[in-house]
Amino acid sequence: MTRVVIENAYIAPVVGPEIRSGYLVVDDGRIESLGAGPAPVTPGAQRIDGTGCLITPGLVNTHHHLYQWASQGLFQDSTLFEWLTGLYRTWARMDAEVVYGAASAGLGWLALTGCTTSSDHHYIFPKGRGDLFEAEVRAAREIGLRFHPCRGSMDRGQADGGLPPDEVVEDRDEILAHTTEVIDTYHDPSFDSMLRVAVAPCSPFSVSEGLMLDAATLARAKGVRLHTHLAETLDEQEHCVEQMGCTPVEYMEKLGWLGEDVWFAHAVHLHDADIRRFAETGSGSAHCPSSNARLGAGIARVTDLLAAGAPVGLGVDGAASSELTSLAGEMRQAMLFQRAVHGPTAFTARQALEIGTLGGARNLGRHNEIGSLEPGKLADIAMWRVDGFRAAVEDPVCALVFGPTPPLVRLLVGGRTVVENDELRTVSHDAVGRAGAAARKRLMGGKSR
Repeated sequence: MTRVVIENAYIAPVVGPEIRSGYLVVDDGRIESLGAGPAPVTPGAQRIDGTGCLITPGLVNTHHHLYQWASQGLFQDSTLFEWLTGLYRTWARMDAEVVYGAASAGLGWLALTGCTTSSDHHYIFPKGRGDLFEAEVRAAREIGLRFHPCRGSMDRGQADGGLPPDEVVEDRDEILAHTTEVIDTYHDPSFDSMLRVAVAPCSPFSVSEGLMLDAATLARAKGVRLHTHLAETLDEQEHCVEQMGCTPVEYMEKLGWLGEDVWFAHAVHLHDADIRRFAETGSGSAHCPSSNARLGAGIARVTDLLAAGAPVGLGVDGAASSELTSLAGEMRQAMLFQRAVHGPTAFTARQALEIGTLGGARNLGRHNEIGSLEPGKLADIAMWRVDGFRAAVEDPVCALVFGPTPPLVRLLVGGRTVVENDELRTVSHDAVGRAGAAARKRLMGGKSR
C-alpha cells in the first residue's frame, strides 16, 4: 500500500494536543507518525496538501438500521410505538435486493459525511427472501467502510404480549442457529478487521427473556459483543414495569446484560442508579439525538453518563426515524441538546467530537484500533475543508461541530481513499443513490406512501 503524507493541516487527534499546522504519515494502513510541520521527507509517498483543512479521526456510528433507508418519510408525527406498529408489516416485505440497495445508499451516505466505521442492527428476517445478512455485508465491502453488523432478532409477538405482529417474529432456535452461522462465517477479530459481528436481540418489548439469556450466552461463548435497544421511551419503561416488574435497566441487570461487552441504543430514560450501574459495569450507550427528537422520545442524559465515566458513542439510527441524518450532524445535535437542558457550558465541541469518534470506538470494543489519531492505530481519517466562508470561525473544531457539515476533502479507511472531494471513489457515486431509491420502490410496491 502506498505511503501517504498529509501536510499543512490542523490536526485534532482527540487524544493529545491539537496541532495547528501539522502532518500525518500513513504506512501500510496504519498511522506511522504525526506532529508539527514541516512534514518529513518520505520518498515515494503520496503527498496531500491539507492547507485550509481539519484532520480528525473517522467518525464511528454505533447504531443504525440500514434497511430503513427504503422507508423514509413515513409516519412523520408518530411516537415510537405508533411508528413501529405502522411499519412492521411494510418491513416484512423486504428481500435481499431491498437490503442491498438500502445498505449501499445508507453506508455511502455515512461515508460522504465522514464515517469510517458503522454498526447496523438488522432484526427482521422474513423467510424465503434471500440472504439479507450477506446483502448488507456485500454492500459494506463494496463501499469500503469497517462494518459491525448486528444479527438482530424478535421472538415475542403480540400473542405473547410483545409489540410486533406474530408474523414478523422468528423461532428462538432458528434465531440462535442463524446467529451462530453468521458469526462463524463473517466475524473477524483481527486488529485491522473490516467486519465484526455482534448479537442483538431487538428490545425488551419484542424479545422473550429466554432469547435474551441465550443470546448473551452465545455471544460470550463466541467472544462477540451484545447490543439491544433500551430505555428509549416512557412507553417502554411502562411496558417493562407492567410485564417484567422492573425498569428496563433493572431487567437487563437481572439477565446479565450489563458489562464491558454490551452497548445499548438510545438509553434516554435512565435513573440515577442506572447511570451508576452503566459506569460501574462499563456498559456503553449509543446516543441518537435526531431520532429521539423526531419520535418525541426525549433527550438522553449524556452529560451525566460521561461525568459518571460510562462509555457513550453516537448513532444516526435508521433513516426511517432520522431521515438523511449525517453522523457529523449528530455531533452538533448532541452538543446543542445537552446545552438546551443544562446550559452553554454543559457540552463542548471537543466532547462532541470525542463521542463521535473514540466514544463510538469504545462501544464497539475497538478503542485500541480506531477513534483517535495515534501512531500504530488504523489510518481511518476524515479531512474536512474549513477555509473559505468557514475561515471566519478561527477554531476549526468549532467550525466542524457548531455549523453545517463542512465539505469532505478525503476519507481514508485503513489508508485507502473512500471519498474524495465529496464523491465516493470505491463505487459509482450516482449508482449508489439510485440503488437506494430503487430499494424504496421495490419495498413499497411503487407506492410513495
